[in-house]
This record gives sequence, structure tokens and C-alpha cells, in this order.
Amino acid sequence: MNKTEELRKLSLKELDMQLEDALLEMSNLRIQHSTRQLDNPLRIKRVRRDIARLKTIINEKSQVNA
Repeated sequence: MNKTEELRKLSLKELDMQLEDALLEMSNLRIQHSTRQLDNPLRIKRVRRDIARLKTIINEKSQVNA
């Protein structure tokens, strides 16, 4: 099963918590990148896409519930 299918099974509250964690991780990665302490710069790309995926699923679920 891929990540999108797993995320769609979660509730809005759980998705919001994961989005908050991803945004915090992105902030930390940006700081590490600016101070040249980031080992794998591709993690920024991966986390950015995770954030977009989470926002899309949250938006879909909120439109269905509205």
C-alpha cells in the first residue's frame, strides 16, 4: 500500500497533527541547510512533497464534510 492510501484512511485530526510535524521538520531542515549541516538535501524535497500531499488530502476531506 502506498503512502497516499494510508493517509486517506486517517482522520482530519491525525492529518493535522502529521502536517504540523512535517512543517516543523521542514523548518529544521531549512535551518540545517542554511548552516551547511544537512547531510541529505533531497530530504527537503521529500518533506515538501509530503506537506503538499497532506494539504491536498485535508482539503479533500474538508470539502466532503462541508
